[in-house]
Amino acid sequence: MHAIVISEPGGPEVLTWQEVPDPVPGPDEVLIDVAASAVNRADVLQRQGFYNPPPGATKVPGLECSGVIAQVGENVEGFKVGDEVCALLAGGGYAEKVAVPWQQVMPVPKGVPLVETAALPEVTCTVWSMVFMAARLRRGETLLVHGGASGIGTMAIQLAKAFGARTVVTVGSYEKAERCLALGADEAINYREEDFAEKVKADVILDIVGAKYLSKNVETLNTGGRLIIIGMQGGTKGELHIGMLLSKRASIHAAGLRARPVDEKGVIVRSVVENVWPLVETGAVRPVIYQRVPIDEAAWAHRMLDSGGHVGKILLAR
Repeated sequence: MHAIVISEPGGPEVLTWQEVPDPVPGPDEVLIDVAASAVNRADVLQRQGFYNPPPGATKVPGLECSGVIAQVGENVEGFKVGDEVCALLAGGGYAEKVAVPWQQVMPVPKGVPLVETAALPEVTCTVWSMVFMAARLRRGETLLVHGGASGIGTMAIQLAKAFGARTVVTVGSYEKAERCLALGADEAINYREEDFAEKVKADVILDIVGAKYLSKNVETLNTGGRLIIIGMQGGTKGELHIGMLLSKRASIHAAGLRARPVDEKGVIVRSVVENVWPLVETGAVRPVIYQRVPIDEAAWAHRMLDSGGHVGKILLAR
């Protein structure tokens, strides 16, 4: 088969489409003929040499895919050859085929084209597990999302709206603000012109920035607030005002998905199918796709992501 290979840490030019050995599924895995994958910020970090795959995982990038099951292991439950599915991956999505534990596989939601479904696994599993399972966002609460126009941000807006929460986002342009408001955000703050800590109080904050926003995030939390950190685009070390955190009885939760055990991912995936897929099937929540790029031109897609002008997800389609 062919897959994207990272020749060495570096810019998008290090991504090349090469022939590699076919993956061999284990007894608890399915083999998927990939229809599409999607670009995530974690793929960029891996390309740059800052985010290595977990032990035992393929070095081929790609944390999600959609496609058709070509083979099933002897212990696989609930899936068969020919099923159209999407999957949360530890790697391997930028390829013609990928092997994945069956617990991380989901049926394609009714009414969503197979290729477009590749835009769903990473964002739905991240937002659902962090904002709803970990932070327990409730109806009537305020969610602040940093990077509202990102794939994560556009999904967080829609899910928060569907469950009756108020959503405020930070964005870097007027155009991105308009797109977020159209998706259902209640307020959009241009971080280049305004200080979000002076404009909003939030019960839950979903943060991709990290250290740069740490002190302001704590300042922004309401009593009993929950700060969820899922990225480090603004650095890894920040100063924490513990007194303010204590006085607000607030909490900080930092986590990712990629390195979690299969069973933990399985719990998240099943919860997404139960709670999010019905919203996708009714159209209340939808994948937001910025552009489709041929999978063998992943370098172009990475340049697009690096430029920062996108809204939603960039797909890599075969």
